[in-house]
Amino acid sequence: MMESSHMLLDQVRQAVAAALETLDGVVALSVEHANVAPHLFQPGDDLGSLVLEPRYPLALTVREILKRYPEAHIGVVARGCDERSLVELYNWKQVDPDHVTVIGLACTPEEAAECRCAQPYPTAVAVGEPAESVEDAVLAEFMATKTREERLAFWQRQFAKCMKCYGCRDVCPLCFCEKCAMEEPTWVARGRLPVAFPTFHLIKALHTAGAGKCVECHACELACPADIPLSILYSLLRREVKEGFGYEAGAQRTGNPPVFLSA
Repeated sequence: MMESSHMLLDQVRQAVAAALETLDGVVALSVEHANVAPHLFQPGDDLGSLVLEPRYPLALTVREILKRYPEAHIGVVARGCDERSLVELYNWKQVDPDHVTVIGLACTPEEAAECRCAQPYPTAVAVGEPAESVEDAVLAEFMATKTREERLAFWQRQFAKCMKCYGCRDVCPLCFCEKCAMEEPTWVARGRLPVAFPTFHLIKALHTAGAGKCVECHACELACPADIPLSILYSLLRREVKEGFGYEAGAQRTGNPPVFLSA
């Protein structure tokens, strides 16, 4: 497994080096002083610091760079969820697709299982082998075993654990509002824990999944220090949007999401 991961990393570095021959830069993860963060590698840079773990959404980093340098042409090492996030940013007019090149990275079967991912690979895979889709057993169990009253009690228990760290918002690749309703004292009282049920989490859910933006990357759930299964709520809202509007976030470039919220 260790040898395989090293081989995968070498292949990504080679793909990035090739892309940098024609692009202004490539967004990927970099390690420095034992800390990993998004980084813009530019032509001539040493790629020895480029890493693949821990996984982190990169779509908003691409957006921020192109906001400042709109004429730049950049690449991004993108897993399936990163690509879906970029597609959604295209649809919301946040990123110009003509200025982005995707270097597709397929997730390993282990990574796909961790995220319970239905599509753990991008449209065009440059590095890695596409893994099989994984059924969301957590969502299936929730739907099969709980009545409406039991589900309400379930969410009351889960949200009572929330410490209002904003990790779910900060890691979300589709949270791009300039002003966040989750910080408005009218809706979310300051200095109060646990947060009022269920306002805080419903604002987040309705502004992402309810607005047709959730791409099921599960980053919010993986980032939650209280282990709240947020993806259940977002997956159900994503299903409602698909059934009600025929819209599946990140599936294709339409330029026409079902709900536009001010950003």
